[in-house]
Amino acid sequence: MKKNLLISIWFTLATTVLLGIIYPLVVTGIAQVIFPKQANGSLIPQNGKLVGSHLIGQPFTAPGYFWSRPSAAGSGYDPTASSGSNLGPTNKALQDRVAASVQQLQPTNPNTPIPADLVTTSGSGLDPDISPASAEFQIPRVAKERGISEQEARAAVARHTKGRQFGFLGEARVNVLDLNLDLDAAHPMH
Repeated sequence: MKKNLLISIWFTLATTVLLGIIYPLVVTGIAQVIFPKQANGSLIPQNGKLVGSHLIGQPFTAPGYFWSRPSAAGSGYDPTASSGSNLGPTNKALQDRVAASVQQLQPTNPNTPIPADLVTTSGSGLDPDISPASAEFQIPRVAKERGISEQEARAAVARHTKGRQFGFLGEARVNVLDLNLDLDAAHPMH
């Protein structure tokens, strides 16, 4: 019995050191060498200041910016509380939130159907991307607020539209932060 207990303790210590310390350090080291930007969160610095990450959405509320999809993560886009709302389609709270989003968006582009991803949250609540249709829906508002033509806004959206990964995974998408930063550089808000 004593021998089995000692073997168990040594095995626990050995696996803890191997799998809890050595393995994570090796994987982290390899990631830092091969994919340093991704391993460090794909952060976006601008003028010496951190403005966000390519991987985590953030709220944009000013009319001259493309808006992200809603977030159910904590108080909104909180990476420490990543989750969807887990509310079913017949849940009154979800229906009320979606209705409020529709009421906010519809006046910005009347008589145009609102893409679903502009009024629904993603599974993580942190999605940094919107669909090209959601970006297209917002073009008239953003162009008007920035004092640019809809063609210029549409060209910016096209530059930031990424297709399916490897040609078959996922859907086409537009990174909202990248798009807004590009617009700020080319057509600053007044």
